[in-house]
Amino acid sequence: MGAAPSTPRLGAGAPPSPGAAEQMFAALVGEKAYPISSEFWKQLLELPLTQQWPRDRVLQACHAFAQNNYQTKHLAKILIHLVWCLQECTSTTSVSSVVYRRAINAAYISSIFLKFIIENAKTDNWQELCLDIDKNEKGMEKFPAENTVEYFLMRGVLNYIGSVDVSPDSCYLHHEVLNLMLVLMSTQLCSGTSPEPKDVHPFIDAAMLQDSSIVVSVVQKLLLNVVTRPKFPTNGSHPVFSDDGRPGVLQRVGTAAANFVLLPYYTINYLVSSTPEGATSQLADNSLLVLLVMIHYRKCISTNESIPSNNIYTGSDANDKEAQVFHENPYCKALNNAKDIQYDRADVEGNAQDGPVVRLSFASLFDALGRCLNDESSVLLLYSLVHGNCDFQEYVLVRTDLDTLLMPILEMLYNASRKTSNQIYMLLIILLILSQDSTFNASVHKLVLPAVPWYHERLMHQTSLGSLMVVILIRTIKYNLSKLRDVYLHTNCLAILANMAPHVHRLSAYASQRLVSLFDMLSRKYAKLAELKNDKSHKVISDQMEADNIADDMSTELHIYTDFLRIVLEIINAILTYALPRNPEVVYAVLHRQEVFEPFKNHPRFNELLENIYTVLDFFNSRMDMQQLDGEWSVDKVLEVINKNCRSWRGEGMKMFTQLRFTYEQERHPEEFFIPYAWRLVLSRG
Repeated sequence: MGAAPSTPRLGAGAPPSPGAAEQMFAALVGEKAYPISSEFWKQLLELPLTQQWPRDRVLQACHAFAQNNYQTKHLAKILIHLVWCLQECTSTTSVSSVVYRRAINAAYISSIFLKFIIENAKTDNWQELCLDIDKNEKGMEKFPAENTVEYFLMRGVLNYIGSVDVSPDSCYLHHEVLNLMLVLMSTQLCSGTSPEPKDVHPFIDAAMLQDSSIVVSVVQKLLLNVVTRPKFPTNGSHPVFSDDGRPGVLQRVGTAAANFVLLPYYTINYLVSSTPEGATSQLADNSLLVLLVMIHYRKCISTNESIPSNNIYTGSDANDKEAQVFHENPYCKALNNAKDIQYDRADVEGNAQDGPVVRLSFASLFDALGRCLNDESSVLLLYSLVHGNCDFQEYVLVRTDLDTLLMPILEMLYNASRKTSNQIYMLLIILLILSQDSTFNASVHKLVLPAVPWYHERLMHQTSLGSLMVVILIRTIKYNLSKLRDVYLHTNCLAILANMAPHVHRLSAYASQRLVSLFDMLSRKYAKLAELKNDKSHKVISDQMEADNIADDMSTELHIYTDFLRIVLEIINAILTYALPRNPEVVYAVLHRQEVFEPFKNHPRFNELLENIYTVLDFFNSRMDMQQLDGEWSVDKVLEVINKNCRSWRGEGMKMFTQLRFTYEQERHPEEFFIPYAWRLVLSRG
């Protein structure tokens, strides 16, 4: 496919022949530049696009387009035509199928060639896009003189997303526009893991400069798509498909271009499934991916650049000479300031928000997230909401059906071996944020679950949600100890348990046993490390540097396990100090395994905490000794004695320690984690 020798023409009113359609595409990728006012663009975008091309010709077309775009500026022109098509779709309530076809084809063609150019670009400033266009050219009269092409494009695309509801007629165009958004923002994949002042991302940077009204409407509409999960017509036909349902020319371009994988292009055959179920989630999923990429984007600027202080935030200490400074992300701000449409505290208090605000039903959002948390993208959205939006976090905490969110989270942690480490981190951080609230910690123990069908190790009937949390968190620690060996993951699990400890209410027998067995497991690991360190210190190692390194590593690991053991002791101690009468099963578990505490009785880091545990042990052991018993002790008889004496327990001799309280704080440079993570989720869809 080379340059067309002359302007291609289609017969008026007649369907285009295969040869004419091919001629149009040859002209698009060829050397001849067509003015933006040329009839060529209208004819191109109204093509039914039912041709079939082999892969090598598709790649030839992509290469030719990229090479000739320097002179033709066809990419900029088709992007401008796309915006004009979208404006036509936005300005009227009854949009003809021809207008939709033009808009869909413009978005689809743009995505394919943009994707190819982005993936094969050689410059950091994206000169290959050739977005500079002569604004004095005929037909450019309605193009705003002060706008760049990228700003004009993003304004048009975002305005369409934010202002046009998804309907059976518009859903395919929404799909293509969301795909285009992912392609436009994929320039980030060519940058390093941490944003730098030299980074250039023309399209997403332009998105950050849009009016607050557009920003708010986009965030609101994307969230609504996530909540409502709009369906595609089960008997619908996409405009780029031929009558027999086979993908046409553009589909072939999209599939072949996807061989240059940095960003997998969501081809239409992924959208139009043979079953209605397969077609219901694509719009919602893509809306969520676009939202995640946008809210986690950070534009780094030079510290000597003069900008208003209310429009920046710093990513590190103010004393750090290399402190990164970022422009405020308006999409992140809009999500963080989103309000519940059914109850807005600011309005009630007379402190209404200035300017437009995202408003939607938190109840619907809560329920939608509960249904979709098996999807990693939904987990990241939930994290973003509970961490950044105080109103949504407060809403979650006052819900009485916390199991809607917590059961999917706990089930995923139960299946940790099949999850990514990032997903496990996100799940634990969500639980840690929620566990910072004392009401939450009390509520989870009042909610009784009839059964836990996905827990296979034993039957769980009528167990509290809090007890299940304790069991799953301890199981996650044990899995991490044997497989991942991640200190950060250990710390988060123990932090959640520590926050819950003073509020524990009627912890189940199984959860109580697991808690004591966790101390036993960690203590055996500690003893083994201490023994190894002692052995190494007595061995003569020829390489002194190697010996020092081994000693340092073992000392560090021993110190870590010392801290872990102390936290577990603090957890047990907090339950016995603040909630003993309500937890006879914990007392039973400690009595039953009291020998595991003996080796640490005189340990300088543990002795104060163990004094309290032994005060409890002495109290209940003495009460057991006072019992006149016919026959042997049984579990029921021991529990009967414990229950009786729990009621008379007054806590005499117990030392009161400051309650452990862990809070979550983001790392100094969260963008180094969240930007790559958001794109990893996008890429995983391919």
